[in-house]
Amino acid sequence: MRIVIYSMVLLLIAIQYPLWLGKGGWLKVYEMERQLQLQQAKNSLLSLRNTKLSGDVKDLKEGTRAIEERARVEHGMIKEGEFFVQILPAKKTSESTAKPSEVQ
Repeated sequence: MRIVIYSMVLLLIAIQYPLWLGKGGWLKVYEMERQLQLQQAKNSLLSLRNTKLSGDVKDLKEGTRAIEERARVEHGMIKEGEFFVQILPAKKTSESTAKPSEVQ
């Protein structure tokens, strides 16, 4: 009778192995689902980027406003009669916060 019980337990273990650790087992399915979710997140980000780029392409093809904006931002170009003014943020240093009598 013990042989029958041990053989049944052994068969149960043999049947469970492919379910958990085999080619299509639960662990592989879980890992594949996790990879799928990561890839879908990447795809959604890339889709948003593609939508933005297609809008930029449309603007560049149809109007001059986008071209003008890019020339100003990327190349620092200005129109005739315009003045370029750049305001830099003030830097706070230890010397500027020190008292005038302490600066040598």
